[in-house]
Amino acid sequence: MKTIDLGYSHLPVSNVALGIMRMDALDVAQATKVLDTAADLGINYIDSADIYGGGQSSAIFSQALKQAHVSRDQLYIQSKGGIVPGKRYDFSKAHLIEAVDGELQRLGVDYLDTFLLHRPDALMEPAEVAAAFDELQTSGKVRHFGVSNFNPMQVDLLQAALNQRLIINQLQFGIMHTGAIDFGLHTNMQDERSLNHDGEIIEYSRLHKMTIQAWSPYQYGNFAGVFLDNPKFPELNNAMQQLADDKHVTKSAIATAWILRHPAHFQVILGTMNPEHLTQNAAGADVDLTRQEWYDIYFAAGNDLP
Repeated sequence: MKTIDLGYSHLPVSNVALGIMRMDALDVAQATKVLDTAADLGINYIDSADIYGGGQSSAIFSQALKQAHVSRDQLYIQSKGGIVPGKRYDFSKAHLIEAVDGELQRLGVDYLDTFLLHRPDALMEPAEVAAAFDELQTSGKVRHFGVSNFNPMQVDLLQAALNQRLIINQLQFGIMHTGAIDFGLHTNMQDERSLNHDGEIIEYSRLHKMTIQAWSPYQYGNFAGVFLDNPKFPELNNAMQQLADDKHVTKSAIATAWILRHPAHFQVILGTMNPEHLTQNAAGADVDLTRQEWYDIYFAAGNDLP
Protein backbone atom coordinates (compact mmCIF):
# COMPACT_ATOMS: atom_id res chain seq x y z
CA MET A 1 0.00 0.00 0.00
CA LYS A 2 1.40 3.38 -0.98
CA THR A 3 1.60 6.12 1.63
CA ILE A 4 1.41 9.89 1.56
CA ASP A 5 2.37 12.60 4.04
CA LEU A 6 -0.80 13.92 5.66
CA GLY A 7 -0.64 17.64 5.03
CA TYR A 8 2.14 19.32 6.99
CA SER A 9 2.11 16.58 9.64
CA HIS A 10 4.49 14.17 7.85
CA LEU A 11 2.36 11.30 9.18
CA PRO A 12 2.93 8.36 6.78
CA VAL A 13 -0.68 7.40 6.06
CA SER A 14 -2.05 4.94 3.52
CA ASN A 15 -3.39 6.67 0.43
CA VAL A 16 -6.70 4.91 0.92
CA ALA A 17 -8.54 5.00 4.25
CA LEU A 18 -11.33 2.96 5.79
CA GLY A 19 -14.49 4.97 6.41
CA ILE A 20 -16.66 3.36 9.07
CA MET A 21 -19.92 5.27 8.52
CA ARG A 22 -21.80 2.01 7.86
CA MET A 23 -20.14 -0.08 10.57
CA ASP A 24 -23.24 0.24 12.77
CA ALA A 25 -24.93 -2.32 10.47
CA LEU A 26 -22.36 -5.00 11.42
CA ASP A 27 -21.97 -7.20 14.45
CA VAL A 28 -18.62 -7.24 16.23
CA ALA A 29 -17.35 -10.34 14.42
CA GLN A 30 -18.14 -8.85 11.02
CA ALA A 31 -16.57 -5.52 11.96
CA THR A 32 -13.46 -7.32 13.20
CA LYS A 33 -13.10 -9.04 9.83
CA VAL A 34 -13.32 -5.66 8.08
CA LEU A 35 -10.56 -4.23 10.30
CA ASP A 36 -8.35 -7.27 9.80
CA THR A 37 -8.86 -7.08 6.03
CA ALA A 38 -7.97 -3.40 6.02
CA ALA A 39 -4.83 -4.07 8.06
CA ASP A 40 -3.79 -6.91 5.75
CA LEU A 41 -4.14 -4.51 2.80
CA GLY A 42 -1.92 -1.93 4.49
CA ILE A 43 -4.70 0.53 5.31
CA ASN A 44 -3.69 2.34 8.48
CA TYR A 45 -6.19 5.21 8.51
CA ILE A 46 -9.71 5.12 10.00
CA ASP A 47 -12.34 7.80 9.35
CA SER A 48 -15.41 8.22 11.52
CA ALA A 49 -17.78 10.95 12.76
CA ASP A 50 -19.88 11.41 15.84
CA ILE A 51 -23.11 11.21 13.80
CA TYR A 52 -22.32 7.94 11.98
CA GLY A 53 -24.97 5.47 13.00
CA GLY A 54 -25.93 7.85 15.78
CA GLY A 55 -22.55 7.07 17.35
CA GLN A 56 -23.01 3.32 17.04
CA SER A 57 -20.47 2.99 14.22
CA SER A 58 -17.71 4.22 16.52
CA ALA A 59 -18.92 1.97 19.33
CA ILE A 60 -18.83 -1.13 17.13
CA PHE A 61 -15.37 -0.14 15.92
CA SER A 62 -14.18 0.03 19.54
CA GLN A 63 -15.32 -3.51 20.24
CA ALA A 64 -13.91 -4.82 16.96
CA LEU A 65 -10.52 -3.21 17.57
CA LYS A 66 -10.17 -5.22 20.78
CA GLN A 67 -10.47 -8.45 18.76
CA ALA A 68 -8.70 -7.45 15.56
CA HIS A 69 -5.12 -8.33 14.70
CA VAL A 70 -4.15 -4.65 14.69
CA SER A 71 -3.52 -2.35 17.63
CA ARG A 72 -4.36 1.28 18.28
CA ASP A 73 -0.76 2.39 17.86
CA GLN A 74 -0.68 0.93 14.35
CA LEU A 75 -3.58 3.11 13.23
CA TYR A 76 -4.34 6.75 12.60
CA ILE A 77 -7.87 7.40 13.85
CA GLN A 78 -9.89 10.38 12.69
CA SER A 79 -13.32 11.65 13.61
CA LYS A 80 -15.49 14.61 12.73
CA GLY A 81 -17.93 16.77 14.67
CA GLY A 82 -20.01 19.90 14.49
CA ILE A 83 -23.34 18.56 13.18
CA VAL A 84 -26.39 18.30 15.41
CA PRO A 85 -28.55 16.08 13.14
CA GLY A 86 -31.69 17.73 11.87
CA LYS A 87 -31.17 20.81 14.01
CA ARG A 88 -28.06 22.83 13.29
CA TYR A 89 -24.33 22.95 12.67
CA ASP A 90 -22.55 23.88 15.87
CA PHE A 91 -18.92 25.03 16.14
CA SER A 92 -19.27 26.40 19.66
CA LYS A 93 -16.40 25.54 21.97
CA ALA A 94 -18.66 23.56 24.27
CA HIS A 95 -20.10 21.45 21.47
CA LEU A 96 -16.75 20.69 19.80
CA ILE A 97 -15.19 19.56 23.08
CA GLU A 98 -18.29 17.50 23.86
CA ALA A 99 -18.13 15.94 20.38
CA VAL A 100 -14.50 14.88 20.85
CA ASP A 101 -15.09 13.56 24.36
CA GLY A 102 -18.03 11.53 23.12
CA GLU A 103 -16.05 10.05 20.27
CA LEU A 104 -13.08 9.16 22.47
CA GLN A 105 -15.45 7.26 24.73
CA ARG A 106 -17.25 5.49 21.89
CA LEU A 107 -14.07 4.67 19.97
CA GLY A 108 -12.37 3.47 23.13
CA VAL A 109 -9.21 5.50 22.57
CA ASP A 110 -7.32 8.16 24.53
CA TYR A 111 -6.75 10.53 21.63
CA LEU A 112 -7.65 11.25 18.00
CA ASP A 113 -4.90 11.65 15.46
CA THR A 114 -7.11 14.08 13.55
CA PHE A 115 -10.38 15.86 14.23
CA LEU A 116 -12.31 17.60 11.45
CA LEU A 117 -15.09 20.16 11.45
CA HIS A 118 -17.76 18.25 9.58
CA ARG A 119 -19.50 20.97 7.51
CA PRO A 120 -19.28 24.79 7.52
CA ASP A 121 -21.27 26.47 10.29
CA ALA A 122 -22.72 29.81 9.17
CA LEU A 123 -22.47 31.01 12.80
CA MET A 124 -18.81 30.00 13.17
CA GLU A 125 -16.76 32.24 15.47
CA PRO A 126 -13.13 31.48 14.53
CA ALA A 127 -11.82 32.58 17.94
CA GLU A 128 -14.19 30.16 19.67
CA VAL A 129 -13.08 27.28 17.44
CA ALA A 130 -9.48 28.24 18.14
CA ALA A 131 -10.12 28.07 21.88
CA ALA A 132 -11.63 24.62 21.48
CA PHE A 133 -8.71 23.39 19.37
CA ASP A 134 -6.16 24.76 21.85
CA GLU A 135 -7.84 22.98 24.75
CA LEU A 136 -8.20 19.73 22.81
CA GLN A 137 -4.55 19.76 21.74
CA THR A 138 -3.15 20.85 25.11
CA SER A 139 -5.10 18.12 26.87
CA GLY A 140 -3.70 15.53 24.46
CA LYS A 141 -7.11 14.59 23.11
CA VAL A 142 -6.39 15.62 19.49
CA ARG A 143 -3.06 15.72 17.65
CA HIS A 144 -4.05 17.45 14.40
CA PHE A 145 -7.01 19.29 12.92
CA GLY A 146 -8.79 19.75 9.62
CA VAL A 147 -12.10 20.56 7.99
CA SER A 148 -14.61 18.96 5.68
CA ASN A 149 -16.51 20.53 2.78
CA PHE A 150 -14.93 23.98 3.31
CA ASN A 151 -14.13 26.39 0.49
CA PRO A 152 -10.81 28.30 0.45
CA MET A 153 -12.16 31.51 1.99
CA GLN A 154 -13.73 29.55 4.84
CA VAL A 155 -10.42 27.80 5.43
CA ASP A 156 -8.55 31.13 5.45
CA LEU A 157 -11.05 32.72 7.82
CA LEU A 158 -10.62 29.90 10.31
CA GLN A 159 -6.89 29.41 9.81
CA ALA A 160 -6.21 33.07 10.64
CA ALA A 161 -7.47 32.46 14.19
CA LEU A 162 -5.77 29.13 14.84
CA ASN A 163 -2.49 28.19 16.46
CA GLN A 164 -2.53 24.88 14.55
CA ARG A 165 -2.21 24.26 10.82
CA LEU A 166 -5.29 22.77 9.18
CA ILE A 167 -3.93 19.73 7.36
CA ILE A 168 -7.04 18.13 5.79
CA ASN A 169 -10.11 19.08 3.80
CA GLN A 170 -12.50 16.18 3.22
CA LEU A 171 -14.49 16.69 0.00
CA GLN A 172 -16.65 14.65 -2.32
CA PHE A 173 -14.63 13.80 -5.41
CA GLY A 174 -14.64 11.03 -7.99
CA ILE A 175 -15.13 10.26 -11.65
CA MET A 176 -18.74 11.44 -11.60
CA HIS A 177 -18.19 14.37 -9.20
CA THR A 178 -15.53 16.47 -10.90
CA GLY A 179 -16.72 20.06 -10.57
CA ALA A 180 -13.54 21.01 -8.71
CA ILE A 181 -11.49 20.30 -11.85
CA ASP A 182 -14.05 20.91 -14.62
CA PHE A 183 -14.11 24.67 -14.25
CA GLY A 184 -10.33 24.90 -14.43
CA LEU A 185 -10.29 23.05 -17.74
CA HIS A 186 -13.01 25.40 -18.99
CA THR A 187 -11.31 28.63 -17.94
CA ASN A 188 -12.28 31.59 -20.13
CA MET A 189 -15.34 29.73 -21.40
CA GLN A 190 -19.04 30.48 -20.91
CA ASP A 191 -20.45 26.97 -20.79
CA GLU A 192 -21.91 25.27 -17.73
CA ARG A 193 -18.68 23.51 -16.82
CA SER A 194 -16.86 26.83 -16.54
CA LEU A 195 -18.86 27.69 -13.41
CA ASN A 196 -16.73 27.68 -10.28
CA HIS A 197 -18.70 26.19 -7.40
CA ASP A 198 -15.76 25.35 -5.13
CA GLY A 199 -13.39 28.30 -5.14
CA GLU A 200 -10.27 26.66 -6.59
CA ILE A 201 -10.25 24.26 -3.66
CA ILE A 202 -7.86 21.76 -5.25
CA GLU A 203 -5.34 24.42 -6.27
CA TYR A 204 -5.68 26.05 -2.85
CA SER A 205 -5.10 22.75 -1.06
CA ARG A 206 -2.00 22.03 -3.10
CA LEU A 207 -0.55 25.48 -2.40
CA HIS A 208 -1.23 25.15 1.34
CA LYS A 209 -0.22 21.48 1.60
CA MET A 210 -3.63 20.35 2.80
CA THR A 211 -4.50 16.74 2.02
CA ILE A 212 -7.85 16.31 0.30
CA GLN A 213 -9.72 13.23 1.44
CA ALA A 214 -12.15 12.08 -1.25
CA TRP A 215 -15.44 10.86 0.20
CA SER A 216 -18.13 8.93 -1.72
CA PRO A 217 -15.64 8.24 -4.54
CA TYR A 218 -18.04 5.96 -6.45
CA GLN A 219 -21.16 8.14 -6.21
CA TYR A 220 -22.64 10.36 -8.88
CA GLY A 221 -24.29 13.62 -7.90
CA ASN A 222 -24.92 14.17 -4.22
CA PHE A 223 -25.90 10.79 -2.79
CA ALA A 224 -27.75 9.94 -6.02
CA GLY A 225 -26.24 6.46 -6.22
CA VAL A 226 -23.15 4.65 -7.49
CA PHE A 227 -22.04 4.81 -11.11
CA LEU A 228 -20.33 1.41 -11.08
CA ASP A 229 -22.42 -1.12 -13.05
CA ASN A 230 -25.13 1.51 -13.35
CA PRO A 231 -27.03 1.23 -16.67
CA LYS A 232 -27.31 5.04 -16.73
CA PHE A 233 -23.59 5.19 -17.56
CA PRO A 234 -22.85 2.52 -20.18
CA GLU A 235 -19.98 4.35 -21.89
CA LEU A 236 -18.17 4.97 -18.61
CA ASN A 237 -18.61 1.40 -17.39
CA ASN A 238 -17.45 -0.03 -20.72
CA ALA A 239 -14.34 2.14 -20.70
CA MET A 240 -13.57 1.23 -17.12
CA GLN A 241 -14.10 -2.47 -17.77
CA GLN A 242 -11.68 -2.44 -20.70
CA LEU A 243 -9.06 -0.75 -18.56
CA ALA A 244 -9.77 -3.09 -15.63
CA ASP A 245 -9.34 -6.13 -17.86
CA ASP A 246 -6.06 -4.77 -19.17
CA LYS A 247 -4.71 -4.22 -15.64
CA HIS A 248 -6.27 -7.34 -14.10
CA VAL A 249 -8.31 -5.47 -11.49
CA THR A 250 -11.95 -4.49 -11.01
CA LYS A 251 -13.75 -1.36 -12.18
CA SER A 252 -13.84 -0.09 -8.61
CA ALA A 253 -10.04 -0.31 -8.50
CA ILE A 254 -9.88 1.80 -11.65
CA ALA A 255 -12.19 4.36 -10.03
CA THR A 256 -9.84 4.50 -7.05
CA ALA A 257 -6.75 4.74 -9.25
CA TRP A 258 -8.33 7.55 -11.27
CA ILE A 259 -8.56 9.75 -8.16
CA LEU A 260 -5.08 8.84 -6.97
CA ARG A 261 -3.55 9.68 -10.36
CA HIS A 262 -4.22 13.38 -9.72
CA PRO A 263 -1.07 15.22 -8.58
CA ALA A 264 -2.90 16.70 -5.57
CA HIS A 265 -2.15 13.38 -3.81
CA PHE A 266 -5.67 12.66 -2.62
CA GLN A 267 -6.48 10.15 0.10
CA VAL A 268 -9.52 8.07 -0.88
CA ILE A 269 -12.07 7.15 1.78
CA LEU A 270 -13.41 3.63 1.16
CA GLY A 271 -16.71 3.09 2.93
CA THR A 272 -17.59 -0.48 2.05
CA MET A 273 -18.11 -2.93 4.89
CA ASN A 274 -17.69 -5.93 2.59
CA PRO A 275 -14.16 -7.35 2.96
CA GLU A 276 -14.11 -8.62 -0.64
CA HIS A 277 -15.22 -5.26 -2.01
CA LEU A 278 -12.72 -3.49 0.24
CA THR A 279 -9.94 -5.61 -1.23
CA GLN A 280 -11.10 -4.88 -4.77
CA ASN A 281 -11.48 -1.13 -4.17
CA ALA A 282 -8.13 -0.79 -2.41
CA ALA A 283 -6.32 -2.53 -5.27
CA GLY A 284 -6.53 0.75 -7.15
CA ALA A 285 -3.90 2.17 -4.82
CA ASP A 286 -1.32 0.12 -6.71
CA VAL A 287 -2.60 0.83 -10.24
CA ASP A 288 -0.80 3.48 -12.23
CA LEU A 289 -2.81 5.17 -14.97
CA THR A 290 -1.20 6.96 -17.88
CA ARG A 291 -2.24 10.49 -18.72
CA GLN A 292 -4.25 9.24 -21.69
CA GLU A 293 -5.98 6.55 -19.65
CA TRP A 294 -6.96 9.17 -17.08
CA TYR A 295 -8.37 11.46 -19.75
CA ASP A 296 -10.13 8.59 -21.52
CA ILE A 297 -12.07 7.83 -18.34
CA TYR A 298 -12.81 11.53 -17.88
CA PHE A 299 -14.26 11.69 -21.40
CA ALA A 300 -16.25 8.47 -20.90
CA ALA A 301 -17.90 10.09 -17.89
CA GLY A 302 -19.44 12.65 -20.24
CA ASN A 303 -16.85 15.39 -19.93
CA ASP A 304 -15.10 17.25 -22.71
CA LEU A 305 -12.29 19.70 -23.32
CA PRO A 306 -12.68 23.18 -24.87
